[in-house]
This record gives sequence, structure tokens and C-alpha cells, in this order.
Amino acid sequence: MKIVLINYGAGNIQSILFALERLNVQAVLSDDPEEIRSADLVIFPGVGEASSAMAKLQASSLDTLIETLKQPVLGICLGMQLMCNHSEEGNTKGLGIFDTSVLRFPENVKVPQIGWNTINELRSPLFNGIKEGSHVYTVHSYYAPLCKDTSAVSDYAEPYSAALQRDNFYGLQFHPEKSSAVGSKILSNFLNMVS
Repeated sequence: MKIVLINYGAGNIQSILFALERLNVQAVLSDDPEEIRSADLVIFPGVGEASSAMAKLQASSLDTLIETLKQPVLGICLGMQLMCNHSEEGNTKGLGIFDTSVLRFPENVKVPQIGWNTINELRSPLFNGIKEGSHVYTVHSYYAPLCKDTSAVSDYAEPYSAALQRDNFYGLQFHPEKSSAVGSKILSNFLNMVS
């Protein structure tokens, strides 16, 4: 099984690699389109600011590659947000995989949301064996509202998409690599998508 993490300078790559190693899986870090295309599974990580992250993807033409991938693709945090149509962060045009826009949390709540939050209304193979109300670790100031691609819901000021899914594309707003046993199970479920 070949797993590739898309390398575009995102900040949480090392912790994802460690989380995969705990599952006895080695992943390749690459920005090479052919290597990414040949992977069984692709992880699109991200910690940082949307417009600068998108600029890095565009500089290496990874922005046009990602939407053409046919294997399971998992976007994490900013990776998930960049897969949406648009983000208010830096007025950034996204990849348009998930049909929703990313909004900033309202002024009346503390941002970023940091810490543990629950996930509910779980409806994706990523959540096989995960109980409703399980806790996951989050760090974010922007969120995707509920939409037809929502596959899990969290609440902070209002309900929002903790996860998104469309076809072979999966997105998690939270950090599975920092979410203890629940996160490990979610990553394991993703690994099991290889037929």
C-alpha cells in the first residue's frame, strides 16, 4: 500500500507521519504529480493561512492535480478548507471539490477554537466503529457550514461541518493525528479504503 502526503509546506505533516507510524504504516512525502497519482491513498494536510497555502499549491500546479485524483483523498484541517469553493480567510478561491464556502467564526466567540469538541451525525466510512459524541481535537478560526457534503457535525457558536465527503474525497476539520484513540481509528478506517 502506497500512501502519499502532499508536500506543499503545510505545518502538521510530522505529526501525521508519526500517527501513521503508530498504525505501522509508512507514508511518502511528495510534491511530484506522478508519485501522487500513483498512490493508493492521498492525504492533503494543512495548518496555516488559506491564501498563502493556495499560492504554494498553485506554484507547483498541485491545485489542478488534486481535483483529478481518483483514489481516496483525505483533507485535514486547512486541507479540507482548501477543497471547498472559497474561504473568507484571505478571500481565497478554493479547489471546488466540496460545494460550500469557508467562513470565519462570528465575533462573539473566542478564536481560534482550540481543544476537544464532539462529533455527531456521523455518516461516512471514516467513522466506522466511532460512537456519536466522540471527542476530537480542533484548532481553527474558520469553518465550513452545514451543507449536502457534511458527513459529521460539531458545534461552536453554531453547528458546522466537522467532516465533509463527496465521492472519493474526504475532509476533516479536526486533527485525527492529535485525537487519541478516536483519531487513530479514523485514520485506520481511511487506510482500510484500499481495496
